[in-house]
Amino acid sequence: MTAPDERPAGAGARRVRPVPGGPLLIEGPVEVELPDGGTARSDRFVTAVCTCRRSRRYPWCDTSHRRRSRDRSPGGPGEGPQQ
Repeated sequence: MTAPDERPAGAGARRVRPVPGGPLLIEGPVEVELPDGGTARSDRFVTAVCTCRRSRRYPWCDTSHRRRSRDRSPGGPGEGPQQ
């Protein structure tokens, strides 16, 4: 593995797009250093990296950030008509 400041010749900057409430979208192949010191690699054209830590495929996003509990307060979303 190369040092963080070393880049292969001809390698341009990677584009990273944060998705509000979602993952980081990173263009090109990526290698992610995990907390335990291991690495995870993706060769996809665009890789979604989880930022919510709910993913079962961490560090890759599996859209778990979309699953939210519904507001069950009286009159809130998910609540039927008031009687």
